[in-house]
Amino acid sequence: MVNSCRLIAVVIATVFLRQALAAKHSVGGSQGWDESADFDSWASAQTFKVGDELEFKYSQLHSVAELPNESAFKNCDISVASNSLNDGDSKVKLTKPGTRYFACGTSGHCEQGMKVKITTVAADASPSSPTGASTTPAATTQSSSAAPRHQLLNFFALMLFIAIFV
Repeated sequence: MVNSCRLIAVVIATVFLRQALAAKHSVGGSQGWDESADFDSWASAQTFKVGDELEFKYSQLHSVAELPNESAFKNCDISVASNSLNDGDSKVKLTKPGTRYFACGTSGHCEQGMKVKITTVAADASPSSPTGASTTPAATTQSSSAAPRHQLLNFFALMLFIAIFV
């Protein structure tokens, strides 16, 4: 009974640590969700994992529309948006692997390049280093690096294991 309680405690602690260490990606980097940002370069310099969060910061001139597929994304078909956000500080949780598409809902902004394609990988996937990714200021992010985050998680899990079982 005591051992099963300890095991449950380890599992729960590990889940909470993973959630606490999820990265927050400020879409567009220091420029935010704005026409001046280079979203392709910014996105290609990131590794998006399940559990991470996208943070869209923008003025009242913009909005965030989530598009259902690549065709709508390429054609800037905002009319088929599955979700629209307009609070100026929108957060989107990445809950499963796959590709998601976002565009500004303001007329003409998507056509001018204010859109981003996000590909999310499983939380336990190793970070990939993008090839040919631009390191312009728009490509910077406030998210934490995946490798140190993973090492920190392993360290805490090991310390918790030792504390419970020793």
